[in-house]
Amino acid sequence: MVSRSYSNLLDLTCGDSPTFGRGGRKLSRVATVAGVLSELDDESRSNASDAPSSVTQERMIIVGNQLPLRAHRRKDGEEGWNFSWDEDSLLLQLKDGLGEDVEVIYVGSLKEEIDPSQQDDVAQTLLETFKCVPAFIPPELFSKFYHGFCKQHLWPLFHYMLPLSPDLGGRFDRSLWQAYVSVNKIFADKVMEVISPDDDFVWVHDYHLMALPTFLRKRFNRVKLGFFLHSPFPSSEIYRTLPVRDEILRALLNSDLIGFHTFDYARHFLSCCSRMLGISYQSKRGYIGLEYYGRTVSIKILPVGIHMGQLQSVLDLQETVTRVAELRDKFRGRTILLGVDDMDIFKGISLKLLAFELLLTQHPEQRGKLVLVQIANPARGRGKDVQEVRAETYATVDRINQKFGSTGYEPVILVDKPLQFYERIAYYAIAECCLVTAVRDGMNLIPYEYVICRQGTDKLDATLGLNPTAPKKSMLVVSEFIGCSPSLSGAIRVNPWNIDAVAEAMDSALVVSEAEKQMRHEKHYRYVCTHDVAYWAQSFLQDLERACRGHVKMRCWGIGFGLGFRVVALDPTFRKLSVEHIVSAYKRTNNRAILLDYDGTMTVRNSISQGPNAEVISNLNNLCRDPKNIVYIVSGKETKTLTQWFSSCETLGLAAEHGYFVRPNLDAKWETCVAVGDFYWKQIAEPVMSLYTETTDGSFIDSKESTLVWNYQYADPDFGSCQAKELLDHLESVLANEPVTVKSGHDIVEVKPQGVNKGLVAVRLLETMQQKGTPPDFVLCIGDDRSDEDMFEVIMSAVASASLSPVAEVFACTVGQKPSKAKYYLDDTTEILRMLQGLASASEHSAKHVSVSPQRVIIDSE
Repeated sequence: MVSRSYSNLLDLTCGDSPTFGRGGRKLSRVATVAGVLSELDDESRSNASDAPSSVTQERMIIVGNQLPLRAHRRKDGEEGWNFSWDEDSLLLQLKDGLGEDVEVIYVGSLKEEIDPSQQDDVAQTLLETFKCVPAFIPPELFSKFYHGFCKQHLWPLFHYMLPLSPDLGGRFDRSLWQAYVSVNKIFADKVMEVISPDDDFVWVHDYHLMALPTFLRKRFNRVKLGFFLHSPFPSSEIYRTLPVRDEILRALLNSDLIGFHTFDYARHFLSCCSRMLGISYQSKRGYIGLEYYGRTVSIKILPVGIHMGQLQSVLDLQETVTRVAELRDKFRGRTILLGVDDMDIFKGISLKLLAFELLLTQHPEQRGKLVLVQIANPARGRGKDVQEVRAETYATVDRINQKFGSTGYEPVILVDKPLQFYERIAYYAIAECCLVTAVRDGMNLIPYEYVICRQGTDKLDATLGLNPTAPKKSMLVVSEFIGCSPSLSGAIRVNPWNIDAVAEAMDSALVVSEAEKQMRHEKHYRYVCTHDVAYWAQSFLQDLERACRGHVKMRCWGIGFGLGFRVVALDPTFRKLSVEHIVSAYKRTNNRAILLDYDGTMTVRNSISQGPNAEVISNLNNLCRDPKNIVYIVSGKETKTLTQWFSSCETLGLAAEHGYFVRPNLDAKWETCVAVGDFYWKQIAEPVMSLYTETTDGSFIDSKESTLVWNYQYADPDFGSCQAKELLDHLESVLANEPVTVKSGHDIVEVKPQGVNKGLVAVRLLETMQQKGTPPDFVLCIGDDRSDEDMFEVIMSAVASASLSPVAEVFACTVGQKPSKAKYYLDDTTEILRMLQGLASASEHSAKHVSVSPQRVIIDSE
């Protein structure tokens, strides 16, 4: 079924179902205010919203800060605007990788400010002509959003610049954050106007719109949503300084797929999720995923590429050939080093100039022969730091030219003006080496462009006097702090802060043999050609489709407020346990088995007072007094602890250490469910655990009679997790021939005898009741963590076997809404105690009318 908003925008003029074909037709006006549509009649609104969808094309809604458009005011005094595609925009270029069968709609803002009186007409034109939906942001709000929060807070922080003083990035301003959220909400409203949520994919781009996934997920729980971050993602030590760190992380986790250029960026994001939200990742069959409230959020690592077609077309232009000839003549007899950077504080222009100055100082023979051409693109931001970078750059260039220059020779040529693309390509073609020494950059495609341009064309080869059949050559010196560095294995990687090393790298690039230059170029050329922007987009879409494949099967609902909103996705049969329903079943039955976990179920986990309170003891005693009930507490605690805590519950059954020890009542002795001849394996395992305890601050060993547990809940999360993996492998190796199981759990590594788990208690209880001729017709099993899943599995499998009465009522219940083998859930300990109180009250009411002799079942130890 197509959404109402989709139909309103795309099929306003008739009652037919929307097709959104490539042929344009007159559309009614588009909403410029979220939720308000103009010039609609009731009939078209009604018919369009109810018509069945005939959309057969796959659709992708691409959302970015700016639409891939150029806008120009009409000339000759005419009012209005002319629009054209911005061929340099990545959002437009990636369309090539989505395939012709994928229809693309763009949502974003315009660079130019449109008068409110013209916004309706402009929106209508852009939708009809370009399938673009503009988000018109009031200028004051946009300034706070873009120049404020994005450029003063996020951009510096993501590039490792902390606001240690007002001059360094700016202190956190809550009003700018509110503007950021407001603009993201406006973008979300625009997406909602055109989306068909059951069919369309949404791809959100970059740090400007990191809150957007929450708004879309809140409106459409099953939206197919991908996000790609084009900037670096900082380490957790940097990111954690952001006051709204949790809000942004949770917003990103409302995506189905999150993309990064490099593993480092992804690793930092995963570390932040682990340290700040307690969410760990898993790698399955090559895919990295985060389990987030039942949803799997996939992580994609793939650097973006360049648009080969656009670059090749500009290389073939006559203007390019002419400009190459001009530069060839201008720099004849000299070797060109080329730098192409934005004029901002993170591109390292001044550091590059200092390294070049050092090169000329150390190698006087290069003076008069070597020229550094530095193209300085206009900065995207504004402010004091940009002016300081510009001033420092000019001062350094002047000093170098005065120091080493001569008549007819300028060592550094600074091009501080916007260049046409073909002019930049001409500089690529004549440069012997390209220098990209940014101190921090998300990706940087300059090296990719340089490699393709050095491959050249027949016309350029003729202009430069090169043999078209001879192998081409190129050299790259790149910073190790930019996103493209890992993919350029033939480049000379440098630390841009080390001026001596950069100068040495420049010299190495010049003196390397011709054969090696050719080999390095060939390696880079093959990679850049096969990993272009189309490959990147196609790969992202394929992974997004895979990540969203299970959406239809899941039952979803939202919880939380504001940017803390998230969607819980669970099996369709999983539902909340109704107290009225279970009490009704309880009253109808006569042979009841009740299995209760303790920590996290009967009491809040990690609470100061771990023992049971008076309410818990009272409920348990009331349940145990009912002769129709057999009640067990199944815990990981030791026998001594459970005996002390439940000494007032005479007929309560206890299972300690996850089912290794069992005691049916207070008067009975503790028995073992599994025969273990010896625990000599502890002498092997404990020294190994002690070694890791000594080297892992915050970890400790919990030694029980049947198990050894290495606990690292108080250690550094990343280091503790790393050590746990090593310990797991170490223990599995040294205990390979021992009758034990080595398992990892939440902040623990555990060694215990084989066959010991909570499910063993459930199996023996059901079998014993069956042997006594009283198969249970009511089973209640409640737990909150992974160890309780073994009980749930036994209980649910018993439904199909002869262990239960044919008319048995079975209630496997977990605590909280999360993936589980249980079919029911209750939200927290309070609801569980309320439910148990309801059952106890039913027993008390029954006892007043019926008096029978107590019935107990003893589990045979065999």
